[in-house]
Order: sequence, then C-alpha cells, then structure tokens
Amino acid sequence: MKFNPVLFAKAISDETRQKIMNICCCDSLSVSEIVEKLDVSQPTVSHHLAILREADLVTVREDGKQTFYSLNQENIAICCGQLMIKFAPESITTEKLLNTLKA
Repeated sequence: MKFNPVLFAKAISDETRQKIMNICCCDSLSVSEIVEKLDVSQPTVSHHLAILREADLVTVREDGKQTFYSLNQENIAICCGQLMIKFAPESITTEKLLNTLKA
C-alpha cells in the first residue's frame, strides 16, 4: 500500500467512519450488521465504507451475496507510523518506531 496522508486523514476525520472502524476492529461484519449497530441508513454506511475502502483501511470478504468488512489493522498501523515519520521525525517515539522497523 502506498501511504496517502490525505486519504488517510479524510477517512478517519468523520465520526461515523470512526464508529465503523471501531465496530469492525476485531470482527467481520456485513453492511446490514453495521447498519443495525450504528442505527443509520444502508446508503450512509455504504458511502462511508467506500471511503474507508479507498484508503485501504478495511478489508472486504465476499461470501455469496453478502459482503463482510473488517478493519485493516496492519494498514492503520502503517499509516500512523508514516505520519509519525513525516511530521515528528525527531521525536523519541518515532526513533523507537524506526529502530523497531529496522530490527
């Protein structure tokens, strides 16, 4: 994945998308399950999932006619790490991250 800070920021900037990311964190949910948990319309959930997919922050699994979504935790970590490297390169925390990546 090529890191795009604008797409990442756009994806995480909305409260509804943050809620979707939270409920899909450790679970694989269908659109209807997400709609039910958030109590918002299906088109609203689909719109937000499209933005999260574009930023590669959710994984998609097809099962028959159902589509299941889960948080792409690896890409979340990569994006956060890239932000640290770009905007806080002299931070001790960033230095520790870079040392971990080199190991």
